[in-house]
Amino acid sequence: MDRKTARAQAMKLVYEWEMGGDGGEETRLDLLEVRPGENESDFMNAVFEGVCAHVEEIDEKLAAFVHGWTLERLTRVDLAILRLGAYELMYTDTASGVVVNEAVELANQYSTDKAGAFVNGVLGNLGRSVRDA
Repeated sequence: MDRKTARAQAMKLVYEWEMGGDGGEETRLDLLEVRPGENESDFMNAVFEGVCAHVEEIDEKLAAFVHGWTLERLTRVDLAILRLGAYELMYTDTASGVVVNEAVELANQYSTDKAGAFVNGVLGNLGRSVRDA
């Protein structure tokens, strides 16, 4: 699996977790077909676990940038994508442009026609806020 696929799989784990699942081994093996030790599986696991561990801080930051919306009004897919991107912006050294671009691609693939622009705006502003601080 490459990094792009690992990000998509991590987003699916975050989505499952938001819906009450645990993102456990059964999901990883049976649903996502990710085998232990597979290329980039460590990245997928680290990002998923990071989102879960820092969800309060992530949501607090996101809430400041979802102008006219609340996190509760967002679709669970969009929220999973935003949380994943916010985690990477806040807690990793991955370039902001890469994080935002990958999140927009996830939104374009898994959400509505307008989600990509929304994700771009939210994460772009968050990225500038976090990285310029």
